[in-house]
Amino acid sequence: MKRPATLKDIAEYLGVSTATVSRGLARDPRVTESTQRRVWEAAKTLDYRPNVIARSLRTKKTGVVLLVVRDIKNSFYLDVMVGVEAAAREANYSVLMCNCENDSALVSTYLEMLKDGRADGMILMTGKLPQSVAEDPQLAQMPIVLALEAIENCSLPLVQIDNVAAGMKAVQHLIDLGHERIAHVRGPEGELMSQRRLIGYRQAMQQAGLPVLPDYEQAGTFELHSAEHACRVLMALDTPPTAIFFANDEMAAGAIKLLRRMGYAIPEDISLVGFDNTFWCEVSDPGLTTVDQPRFQVGQEAFGLLHSTLSGEEGGEKTIVLPTELYVRESTTSPKSKK
Repeated sequence: MKRPATLKDIAEYLGVSTATVSRGLARDPRVTESTQRRVWEAAKTLDYRPNVIARSLRTKKTGVVLLVVRDIKNSFYLDVMVGVEAAAREANYSVLMCNCENDSALVSTYLEMLKDGRADGMILMTGKLPQSVAEDPQLAQMPIVLALEAIENCSLPLVQIDNVAAGMKAVQHLIDLGHERIAHVRGPEGELMSQRRLIGYRQAMQQAGLPVLPDYEQAGTFELHSAEHACRVLMALDTPPTAIFFANDEMAAGAIKLLRRMGYAIPEDISLVGFDNTFWCEVSDPGLTTVDQPRFQVGQEAFGLLHSTLSGEEGGEKTIVLPTELYVRESTTSPKSKK
């Protein structure tokens, strides 16, 4: 059986010291970029595999970061994971995706992994924290970055979009088509992301001089089934809406299925807009108009913030705001009264 390659083997192959090889593999700035490339190419040629256990004992680092999400079944988070992994790979980190199953209490379990030294840092996408964690005075000093799902009264580094402006953009599209009776199905109660998209809905309506009716605002949970009750309530009103803005694509996709079963034609009878631009937009019939979030870039930027913290960098950006874009598909058109 062939003996695994070592740092010494790479050093002899290149004619440099083992210290240079070690620093090159770690992308240490004391080693020039050209030498780093030579070291990595030699490592690949010799099929070098680092001894992770030995390295973690020596450096007291695991080389692992956690991506903690609210629901691993939601493909939205998988797209973010791809971005996190791409950036982490460049920095020689591995990523472990952790599922909270829509139960923020599980965040405490993953935080223990940080405190026990079983992971170096965390990217958090749950939208809320258990009270015991939120009140932990050590929280602000932990290597944690929030991605998209901001948490009230939490000063951790954050990668986000402007949810108010994005919500306004979605509703303005419906207003531009001639809709006046526009409803909104929001996300989970008490979460900043949901609140800000709701504010965007209200501001767009108010700026257009359109009434914001209490019955036109319905609760949701971001889950597929939660759109059903909201849609039944909205369509049973004496004056039902001609358009609905949903706080995410999954609820909008659930609404398409239900409304078609109820006999409504989309978009002829009612226009629908989602939020996220996930795979639901492509598999829905008709295709779903939605607000796109740059999920891959979110993952990259979130890891970049985390890596800066892990590297001891100070004075860098603590909040990054990324742009959004409206993708218009077949689920929206002018209301019948305007045709």
